[in-house]
Amino acid sequence: MSDLEGFGFVMPHWAYWGWLAVMPLIMMALDRRASKKKEAKVESSHSNFAEVQAEEDPIILHHFEGNKVTRVIDWISENSGIFVSFWTINAVCFYFFEVVMRYLFNMPTIWVHEASFLLLGMQYLLAGGFALLHGSHVRVDVVYNYLPERGRVGMDIFTSMFFFIFALALMGTSWTYFEYSMQLGETTVETWGIQHWPVKGMMFLGSVLLLLAGISKLMKDIMLFVRMGQEKSE
Repeated sequence: MSDLEGFGFVMPHWAYWGWLAVMPLIMMALDRRASKKKEAKVESSHSNFAEVQAEEDPIILHHFEGNKVTRVIDWISENSGIFVSFWTINAVCFYFFEVVMRYLFNMPTIWVHEASFLLLGMQYLLAGGFALLHGSHVRVDVVYNYLPERGRVGMDIFTSMFFFIFALALMGTSWTYFEYSMQLGETTVETWGIQHWPVKGMMFLGSVLLLLAGISKLMKDIMLFVRMGQEKSE
């Protein structure tokens, strides 16, 4: 007898991972189709906190896009963030299903909570590059806000070495976790027992996206720092 018998509908593991891979692509395609019909530009929504952070970033203030390399990396960061943002819809639907099954049919699920916190955890890991692109990470601004714009860019260049130490350490550590999880065939400890190695893989992928976003920002910082110096000397 299976451990899952008697629990009602239980989402198969393959359906869960497959839906997470396909659903955002469908939503993005529908969104672009609707945008073309309306001939409207899709604007990214930001929280008030993100807007405050963005206003402190000279790159965002100057709408500085850098070169072809940075534009490609920024495209990856932007679309990866949009991709995982659609996962939030799944969490809402999952919990709605749980509430209906629990309180209307007295058949609580065993998989919804685990599916949702794994989902939001992976979303958090993968959104780092998108957040860095839009200046949404927390910044210690004790000195930063008192500097002129070129000084802020210079400060970003100087402190980037600490960012890259963190990003490389995160990438190396997450790869080790992912590799061990794959070798062990690790699953979660709950009754649903879904594979855990894809989550560890998302940690590695998120660190790569964060590192790429950091490389793009550093390149733009250097170019903007040079341009500001040239404008000042003219």
